[in-house]
Amino acid sequence: MSSAFFQRWLAICFLSMSFPLVHGQEYLYEIGGMAGGAFYMGDANKTTLFKGMNPSAGVVFRYNANFRIAFKGSLAWATVSGATEGSGNVFPNGAQVSFSRSLVELGGQFEYNFFPYSDKFAYLNTRRLSPYLLVGLGATVSPGGETFAGINLPLGAGVKYKLKNRLNIGCEFSVRKLFGDGLDVMNGSNRLLDNPYGISSSMMKNKDWYSLLLISVTWDFGPRSRQCNSAE
Repeated sequence: MSSAFFQRWLAICFLSMSFPLVHGQEYLYEIGGMAGGAFYMGDANKTTLFKGMNPSAGVVFRYNANFRIAFKGSLAWATVSGATEGSGNVFPNGAQVSFSRSLVELGGQFEYNFFPYSDKFAYLNTRRLSPYLLVGLGATVSPGGETFAGINLPLGAGVKYKLKNRLNIGCEFSVRKLFGDGLDVMNGSNRLLDNPYGISSSMMKNKDWYSLLLISVTWDFGPRSRQCNSAE
C-alpha cells in the first residue's frame, strides 16, 4: 500500500468524522401518537363525508428508508356510528335503525413523500414540509354483540412538517375499504343493515368503509450510521 493511498484514506476518514452533527441529525425511525376523528360509510351513510364523527387515537412507528420513502406501522382505536334516519335511503317497510361501536386496527403502510423530507441537506433540495400518499394493509376487529373481524385496505394522503430537529407533526386523511361485511351489524335489532335489499355481496363488493382524520406528533431516533469507505 503506497503512502499516497494511505494519506488519502486518512483524509477521507477525517473529513467524514468532522461533520458528525450534520449526519447525526438524520434518523432512521420515528415513534409517537396520533388523535383525531373517525366516521363510517355504508348502508346507514352512503355519501356524506365526515357525518357522525367520533374520536380516534393511536400510536405510530415509522421507518424512514430515505428522504422520499417511509414504512409505517400503527395501532389505532376508533368509534364509528351510523343511523338510517336522514340517510336518504329507503329501507324495506320504512324501518329505521342505528348503531355505534368501537374498533381496533393494526396495520402497515407504505408512504411516498412528494418532496425529499428533511430540515437538513439543502443541497439535495430537501424540504421540511411535504405532502405524501399512503397505501397499505391492516386488520380490523370490533368486539361486542356480533364481533366483526376483517382485513382492511387503507388509502389516503397527508402532509408532514419537521417542526424542529427530531420533532415532526402531521395531518392525515385515509379511508379503509373492508374486505368483510357486517361492521354496522351489532345484533339482531339492527340486522336490517346486513344486506337490506337482499342483494348478495362478495368479499370484494361489500358496503362497509370507515375513515380516519388524524393529527400526529412523532419523535426521531436511531441515528443513521456513516461508514468510512476506502477508495480503491
